[in-house]
Amino acid sequence: MTGRALAPVLVFCVAVVAVISSLGAPLVPAIADAYDVPVHDAQWSLTISLLVGAVATPVLGRLGDGRHRRTVVLATLAAVLAGSVLAALPVGFGELLAGRALQGLGLGLAPLAMATARDALTGARQRATVAALSITVVAGVGLGYPVAGLVADLGGVHAAFWLGAAVSGLALAAGAVVLPPPPDRPPRRLDAVGAVLLGAALAAGLLVLGEGDTWGWTSPALLALAAGGLLAAAGWVAWSLRTPAPLVDLRLARGRTAATAHLTSLLVGLANYLLLASVPLYAQTPETSGYGSAASVVGAGLVLVPFSLLSVAASRAARALTDRAGPHVSLPAGALLLATALGLYATTPTGLWALAGVMAVAGLGVGACFAVLPALVVAAVPGRETGSAMSLNQVLRYVGFSTGSALVAAALAAATPAGAPYPSAGGYTALALAGCAVSVLTALVTWLLAPRPAASSEPRTPATA
Repeated sequence: MTGRALAPVLVFCVAVVAVISSLGAPLVPAIADAYDVPVHDAQWSLTISLLVGAVATPVLGRLGDGRHRRTVVLATLAAVLAGSVLAALPVGFGELLAGRALQGLGLGLAPLAMATARDALTGARQRATVAALSITVVAGVGLGYPVAGLVADLGGVHAAFWLGAAVSGLALAAGAVVLPPPPDRPPRRLDAVGAVLLGAALAAGLLVLGEGDTWGWTSPALLALAAGGLLAAAGWVAWSLRTPAPLVDLRLARGRTAATAHLTSLLVGLANYLLLASVPLYAQTPETSGYGSAASVVGAGLVLVPFSLLSVAASRAARALTDRAGPHVSLPAGALLLATALGLYATTPTGLWALAGVMAVAGLGVGACFAVLPALVVAAVPGRETGSAMSLNQVLRYVGFSTGSALVAAALAAATPAGAPYPSAGGYTALALAGCAVSVLTALVTWLLAPRPAASSEPRTPATA
């Protein structure tokens, strides 16, 4: 029974933590109202989860790489449950952010779930499960939003987080029953220095982006924070290249194919969240502001559903296109679809149907890109380094996500006139055009650098694709 249940339980656990960790997006305006904070401060309820996810992914991967994997997965699900309860309690905004940070730990579970599927399943079941897990983090985001939005509309922000606590409790219980014991091999040493330096660099960089307009871009505090972040980033790179067992092995980014895969993950993640983090805000803005649709939280969540559905559909089509034509065709095609979505976002009318159409096109593009990347990563490194290379790719994806979220907060804060309750429409247009430019750059880079079947061995479609 537990063997048959393993695949759906793994997918359920990853989907639950993906939805919960990204739950801040449609709830940002409601959080701002509930805690009486500016919208750009409320945006941290999303950004902080993504920041923690970026650091947690390699840390949990290292801790769970061996006989302690099952324990690490269950402990992480318990932390997500605790964070959900803390976020649901009607206490202060600081406690909400602490709860959201704990929820962000769940984003590091996807690689562990894939490793469990590889060890416990075989053949077609293994390939299908890992393929489902690879897209669940993206697809799960939009599918849970309408339900959470409905609960928030009926019972308030805290009710939505209580829902998160309930489903994370179910995931923890299911995991405790179904997860098999991992292979009996010793875990690798945790690079604590690398984890601290990476976390400090990301936190400082995101604070600079998110608070620059509030603190002042030339204020001594902001400049000192930026300098500290740069020093931490430089120290992390130097340490990672020198230590024999780094948290994230940057040496695995060498070579054209690997560099293409990792750069694409970062850029697509960034452009994706310029859209994903701003569309719910745009949809919920009252029409009296000159734009927006005055949507409820559930309405804003429904706008994201086409993104999730079509990202799943695109993942299969993109892998088939890659097999036939190569990644130098499928990756630029996905990036151009995302650029098209962002271009439409900058120019289309403000109705919910128009926004749903934008998200549908974006889902096609993002799903196509993220479905192709695992095969490129695996083809670029020796088999024994697959896990480390996938961890690096996942980290860069979350760095792109969190940077995009912080940029949304910064751009909309800068576009809000003094004393006005909402930013001007120009702030959203600027975000859309910036994302469009990043996506076009991604298309150009992948067309030039991605391997061509005639020039090198065609990337195989591995279990991680």
